[in-house]
Amino acid sequence: MEKILRTAATGLAAQQRFVELIAHNLANVNTTAFKRVRAEFQDLLYERLRTLGSTAPQGAMESLHEVQIGSGTELVATTRSFAQGDLQPTNNPLDLAINGEGFFVLRRPDGTLLYTRDGAFRLDRTGRIVSIHGYALEPELLVPESAQQLRISRDGVVTAQFADGSEQVLGQIQLARFLNPAGLRALGENLYAETIASGPPMLETPGTGSMGEVLQAHLESSNVELVEEMVNLIMAQRAYELNAKAIRTADELLQTAVNLKS
Repeated sequence: MEKILRTAATGLAAQQRFVELIAHNLANVNTTAFKRVRAEFQDLLYERLRTLGSTAPQGAMESLHEVQIGSGTELVATTRSFAQGDLQPTNNPLDLAINGEGFFVLRRPDGTLLYTRDGAFRLDRTGRIVSIHGYALEPELLVPESAQQLRISRDGVVTAQFADGSEQVLGQIQLARFLNPAGLRALGENLYAETIASGPPMLETPGTGSMGEVLQAHLESSNVELVEEMVNLIMAQRAYELNAKAIRTADELLQTAVNLKS
């Protein structure tokens, strides 16, 4: 009975974590460039009651099958899907979206680099193009105060236009891509950090090779699919109920065994 209780308890814990991940996805359905998280489970160790080749009672033939009883399940990994979200027009010239593969590169004040798909940029008091958290776009781009308009091409060239009709190229946006983007560490605030699993960043010009293009006055939506998340939520709820029922059944069997002694 104790084994039933412990096995069912692992199922309850796993489904609770699953629901937490689903809730996190649903909470971020309107978060710019959010990437949904998927839970991955695995079964736990098995107890072998009979091994291959063991002799059955009363001298019968050797067994051709093992008898194994599992110990439940556990959450072993969370995988982030970097599938493209919908691109929504915003009419804000500092809103940028990546159509395809790649990440914007941001530099913290301490010099460390972070990566994001959230292209909601703005100007700080010095004219730098920065993220909503104040992290500078890398390489750094300064917009003159006298600039009347900002134009950003699909290949990342940033051009300022002035009142007299003249233009000035301010710089070139570089995008980063990773051999394994699912290995990036999520830091919150739509930011990711490089890890050993992701591999080092490869900086390229937008629109070259497999790198995506930059779309001005657009933002990428979350890639959370509401229908899929609701189906997962129902499945997790049913699984949780069944594991709870297994615990109640084990308790009833235990009570029956106790009553037999009396």
